[in-house]
Amino acid sequence: MTTPSALERPGAVPLSRRLAARLVLLPAVALALLPPRRIRTVLGILRRGAGPATAARAQDARDAMCAVSLHCAGPKGCLPRSLGAALLCRLGGTWPTWCTGVRVVPPFTAHAWIEAEGHPVGEGVPEGYFARLVAVGPVSRSTDR
Repeated sequence: MTTPSALERPGAVPLSRRLAARLVLLPAVALALLPPRRIRTVLGILRRGAGPATAARAQDARDAMCAVSLHCAGPKGCLPRSLGAALLCRLGGTWPTWCTGVRVVPPFTAHAWIEAEGHPVGEGVPEGYFARLVAVGPVSRSTDR
């Protein structure tokens, strides 16, 4: 028996933002196939020179990824969605904190998300719902090498 469900997709995403999201979709899916330490290494290189993303910019990037990909909008699309949103923010010169971890309440499942201004973006969960295992945040320009 199947369970009916509906994916929540954002409404009006400008055409230029959707095109940019489509541009980063393939690299995000390719990155999602790599082992975690390689993902962290690649993201560590890509974040260089970018300032911290605001919550609004990160939410826009997440919405754009969900608008262009049903897989990213779905419950099992968290890894390519978070990677794509981080890459999309990077195209704009900013970087959110990319995180991966687990839910702290049963059932314990893996999840990937982005954070901005210290809070998960677009997840709709209370603080402390996820425990971070890997995080790649923005670096300040003074320590950027």
